[in-house]
Formats: sequence, structure tokens, C-alpha cells
Amino acid sequence: MTQPHYGETQSLCPVCLKRLPARRVQRDGFVLLERECPEHGPVSVPVWVGGPDMDSWRRPKKPSPPNPEGGRARGCPFDCGLCSGHAQHTCTALVEITQRCGLGCPVCFAGAGGEASPPDPGLGDLERMFRELRAKAGRCNLQLSGGEPTMRDDLEQVVRLAVAAGFPFVQLNTNGLRLGGEQGYAEKLAAAGLSSVFLQFDGSDEACTALRGRPLLARKLAAIEVCARAGLGVVLVPTLARGVNERECGDILRLALSFGPTVRGVHFQPMAAFGRRPNTGEERGLHGPTLPEVLTALEAQSGGLVRARDFHPPGCEHALCSFSGTFLRRGDGLEPLAGQASCCDTGPGADREAPAALDGAIKSRAFTARQWAASPAPHGGIPADDFDRFLAQSGAHNRFSISCMAFQDAWTVDLERLQGCCIHVLAPDGGLVPFCAYNLTSARGRALHRGRQREHTGGAG
Repeated sequence: MTQPHYGETQSLCPVCLKRLPARRVQRDGFVLLERECPEHGPVSVPVWVGGPDMDSWRRPKKPSPPNPEGGRARGCPFDCGLCSGHAQHTCTALVEITQRCGLGCPVCFAGAGGEASPPDPGLGDLERMFRELRAKAGRCNLQLSGGEPTMRDDLEQVVRLAVAAGFPFVQLNTNGLRLGGEQGYAEKLAAAGLSSVFLQFDGSDEACTALRGRPLLARKLAAIEVCARAGLGVVLVPTLARGVNERECGDILRLALSFGPTVRGVHFQPMAAFGRRPNTGEERGLHGPTLPEVLTALEAQSGGLVRARDFHPPGCEHALCSFSGTFLRRGDGLEPLAGQASCCDTGPGADREAPAALDGAIKSRAFTARQWAASPAPHGGIPADDFDRFLAQSGAHNRFSISCMAFQDAWTVDLERLQGCCIHVLAPDGGLVPFCAYNLTSARGRALHRGRQREHTGGAG
């Protein structure tokens, strides 16, 4: 009997990274991404478990490719730079300013830390990189990443260089240990122009020990407190792994709300099997729940704070990559901002003409900048649109976002999704590479792009 399916696409063999035809097939309430490698056999992996129905979640967009940086000699995902086949502009650009890290987590998308870490780029190199990135990607949001960026003693100067290059929103991706442990450090970064802190936050000490190698909850809470004093907005970023902390979504949400208005939102990231990951006896190691499973968990665990229907597919990246909801704090509760424009709310009239992808990118940049900073305000003090006017009336400091990004690894990679990615890493050669492609790692530990830029030949990684 023929199984219902949700469209043809392309994927990769998780062992050799060969590009393969694939399709999304429904079986027993699961949507599976299936393909078969002539050398390594069939692969079938769940990518959508539970409701809402995948077709009801999808949102069409008119592709809006950026100016290509390279040709298409080998095809997606081997020509990233970005190539002319990419369908979305850069919403957020990541610049890895160090590969050093003091934690050495069992789980790390960058595999950072260790004695083999390459030298940090100098300030002069970073100034050039920021300038060139600004010319390529425009006024996108910038995230300083790594490794652990606070390992650099000149981070304050790095932030100033990024602000001077013209990026309107500069965010720090950090484990928070130095922020919470060094007096005056957060204030210095805020004075340099840092907009927001993207804080690794996996929940309980048990979850931290499984994912980071040690109990860290008290130190994470200390980081939030110093950011509050420094006037820095914070987004909590839990990595969700099955059997570790997928039952802590509600607890993390309630804790985040207790730190309002400093904590501007929670951004869940189900674990993907790339970079460094523990060996648990399964080929993939630990992995995370799918998007609809996180929606279900939030409704079940939040004690009525949120419902699955409060969330929307994205207006920027591919619809199967994320969800988001925007809320107002009302006492101890949350009120969904239904119908208000956000980075992920497609708004009423879903059957209207498909919007251009670039429109979604522009709205997403603006929403992220005004939501995740500590004291969002209308541009120049003057309400810029209906949403800004609404916020000015309702109190923007009470706004709270909940979102989730489902990253793709060598088992779940869907090239249709990858071509709609708006989160790009600045590679060492200056190219812009979709985050999931840059960090994608084969079952044998071979990286597709990280440390190997432009070295691929043929159709295999």
C-alpha cells in the first residue's frame, strides 16, 4: 500500500554525504525523511512527530536569492558561499571570533576547545571581516560566537568594531560563566554597544551535567542577574535532548518569566547530531525532539501559560525549520499577541499571494532587534508601524517571545529547507554558509564545510 507523503526533496547519505533523492513519508503519525544510498543502504528518520499536520504548517514564499558569491559546479550543499541556488537573504550572521572554550562540553556544534584550537583572528582581521560582511549581507543582525567568545580579553573592542561596522544588533552567544563571575564585565560589554546575550541554558544541574559535563545552574542564574544590572537583554537557549531535559520545557519557561523583563525570551534548540556529541551506543548519539513534539511539551508542561495554537511558522526561514510566539506578561500569566506581526507570524489571510522571502528577512531582523534587546523602543522614538504603536501603548518591556529552531544534521538534512536558511556563518574564506550546512558532520565525523571550505569534489562530502 502506498504511504501518503509530503513531497519530494533531496538529502544526503549520513555516512558518505553523497547527495540523494529523498521524500517525506507519513507512517503511524510520524513523517519520515527517506532516501537510499547505493553504497550504505536506506535511511529513514523521523522529522515531524505529532500535530499540527505538516502540510497545514507549511507556508509558501517567493524565493529572493541574494547576490551569489560562487557558482553551482557541484550543487547544493557543496557550493555554499552563498550560491545562486539559495533562496533567502541573511537575517542573522554568525562570526566565530575564537575556537577556544573553557568547558569542553560533551555536546558542542563547533567541537570547540582543546589544545588544537587555532589562533584567534586579530582585531584587524575582524574589522575587515565585519566590513566585508556588512557589504555582503547588509544591515543583518550579528551574533558573536565561537568557541566561547568571552575567552577573548579584547571582547569589548570586538563589540565596538562590530557596532562601528554598522550592524544594528550585536548579540553575544555565550555560556555566561565569565559574565556571571567577573565583576563589571557585563557593564563593559554593554557600554561597548552589545545589544543582547544569547545564553546557553539547559535547565537543571542534571541536564547541565549531561550536556556540559558539570552542574552549572547557579552560575547561569548569576549571569542573568549581572546582565539585569548592566541593562543587557537575555535570551535563554536550552539545547533539548531526549532522555535529558525534554521534560524541563515548562520549568525553563517559568524560570525565564521570573527574571522579566531582563529575560526577553526562550529559544529552544533540539539537539542535532553534528560537531561533538556523546556516544550512547546509537550511531547518532543524543538527539532532540521534533518541532511538533516541542509544541506539545510546552502546552503540557506550562500549566496553561501557553497553548500549541499560540505559535506560528516562520516568515523568514523555511516553514519546517522553526516556530515562534510573542506574548505579553500579564501578572503571572502570558497573553498571546494574536495577529501581531512578528518574525514568525504569517498573519491573517494565509491564502493570499505568497510573500517574497526578502520581506520576511527584513521583518525578522527588525523583530529580533527590538524584542531581544533589554529596552526595545520604536526606531528614533517614533512608532515605525502598527506593531510599534501597539507596543508603545502596551508596554514593550512586558513583551516575551518563545521560539524553537530545529537544526538539521546528516540524518535529517533536507536540501529544500537548507536553501531557505537565513542564519549564515561567515566562513574563513569570506563566504556565507547556512548554519546547518557549515556544522554538518557525517557519521564518521567528517565535516561538510567547517575547516574544509571549498575542498569538496564531485557530489560527495
